[in-house]
Parts: sequence; structure tokens; C-alpha cells
Amino acid sequence: MTRPRCRFRINFYPRCRDFRPGDLPCRESNCVEISEEEIEALRLKNMKDLDQTEAAAKMGVSQSTFQRVLSSAYKKVTESLVKGKILKIIKT
Repeated sequence: MTRPRCRFRINFYPRCRDFRPGDLPCRESNCVEISEEEIEALRLKNMKDLDQTEAAAKMGVSQSTFQRVLSSAYKKVTESLVKGKILKIIKT
């Protein structure tokens, strides 16, 4: 039996659900999916300038969980920018 998934507190839901370089058509091989938790982690860390302890508390998770989510988000955004892929926000 697997451990139940952690419940994140998310206070921001973006209006746009995907970001495309140019007029690329959406194909599975051309998309990078990023979760709402990852978007919230990026927002708290980079836009609100919170340190990881404060941001983790706002999301209701441990600092190590926040760090894993943030690291995953950075990798996905970087892949999207470097490889010219669509960044698609998925609802979790």
C-alpha cells in the first residue's frame, strides 16, 4: 500500500493553462506538464521572495517536500525553455 498523497494549500490558480513558443501545435511529445503545486511553489519562492521554510509553511508541507516540488518545477520550466516545448499546467 502506498502512502497517501500530501494535500497542498494552493492560493493561486493561473488563468492561462499553457504557454507556447510561437504557434506550435499541441502534441504529447511537444508538451511538458507542470502541476498547480509546482506553479505555486515557483510563485512563492520567486515572486513573493519567501524563503523555503516560509513558503513550505504557506503550502502546508514540510521544507523537504517543498524543495522536491520546487526542484521538479525548475527542471520542467527549463526543459520547456531550452527545448522549445509547450508548458502545460495540469490540475492535480
